[in-house]
Amino acid sequence: MPNSSTVMTFLLLGFSDTWEQNVLCFILLLVIYLSALTANLLIISAVSLDQHLHTPMYFFLVNLSVVDLGAISVTIPSAMIDSLLNTWEILYSGCIAQVYSLFFFLGSDLFLLTGMAYDRYVAICDPLHYETVMDRKVCIKMAASAWLAGFLYSGLHTGSTFAITFCSNVINQFFCEIPQLLKASCDNLYLIEFGFVVFSAFIAFFCFSFIIVSYVHIFKSVLRIPTTQGRNKAFSTCVPQLIVVSLFSSTGSFAYLKPKSPSPSDLDLVVAVLYSVVPPLMNPIVYTMRNKAIKTALVKLLLPWC
Repeated sequence: MPNSSTVMTFLLLGFSDTWEQNVLCFILLLVIYLSALTANLLIISAVSLDQHLHTPMYFFLVNLSVVDLGAISVTIPSAMIDSLLNTWEILYSGCIAQVYSLFFFLGSDLFLLTGMAYDRYVAICDPLHYETVMDRKVCIKMAASAWLAGFLYSGLHTGSTFAITFCSNVINQFFCEIPQLLKASCDNLYLIEFGFVVFSAFIAFFCFSFIIVSYVHIFKSVLRIPTTQGRNKAFSTCVPQLIVVSLFSSTGSFAYLKPKSPSPSDLDLVVAVLYSVVPPLMNPIVYTMRNKAIKTALVKLLLPWC
């Protein structure tokens, strides 16, 4: 990094100071992690093994499940170990890796959701040209672009954050989070924070606006479908994506755009859990609630084991 820092390790804010409560947190995190792991792996396996699900929509859903697995694996396993051993310490290099990995997966998540909105737009608003527009090569290019955009987005923010000098090694969070890292810096952060917020807000606003515009056209087309069955089928593929987008954007925006408090806050901890843990856990549930094809594929996958 351009500016060297005397900080070699960071001290993270634990969930509790007592052994009993830390063990309880470990058990809770373990249940959450195993649930998210199982749910996303079931989605990946069901789509991969069922030939009927080898379509663009489920191709993007598999990519989203992989991203969710990566995102939750960045923070939860290390927090579980820290809770059990009560050693809330992370190396400087480990903190860099954690920030980079988390932003890589969250950024890829946002761009994948944008691609999924475009896929639904073409499928419902221009169904006659759907197979031509969303062919295999286009889907692979869109998914690869989302992963590449997440790579560049993460590299930019990680590099700018760790180019600063830290006067404190205390991070008031259970993982390395950029807003909390900026609080520990002794540099003048106005330009860094302003640039970070403006750039992130611009990217998020562009993707969210694209998604909203796409779904406005989608719902207009859905309302023109003459049969109730056709409308219900279209809604069943669109509503889950809107729920996922709303959950992801609302928790992430609140975490990074809310006013910063000078002292440790329980609200910061709760919000961090919401945007880093809840979406990877809830996405598979949301996508399977109203999707009969996924439910059927899961039944076929699990039936031999029952």
